[in-house]
Amino acid sequence: MKVQIDPGRCQGHGRCYDLAPGLFAEDGEGYGQVVGDGVVPPGEEPEARLAVANCPERAIDLVEEA
Repeated sequence: MKVQIDPGRCQGHGRCYDLAPGLFAEDGEGYGQVVGDGVVPPGEEPEARLAVANCPERAIDLVEEA
C-alpha cells in the first residue's frame, strides 16, 4: 500500500501530518507531502486510512500495490 497527495487539491489543513507524522510531513508552505516513497510500513495502515478519512479536500489517495 502506498499513499499519495494530489498537490492540486491539498489546501494545507495539516491533518495528514498531524495524524500520521510517519507518513506525511509539511513542506515549506504548510502543505502536506508524502514522506519518502509513500510506502506504508506494516502496522501503519490505520494511520494512513485515518489521514485519508480526515482530509477535507480528499487530496490523499491509498494505492494498493499488486
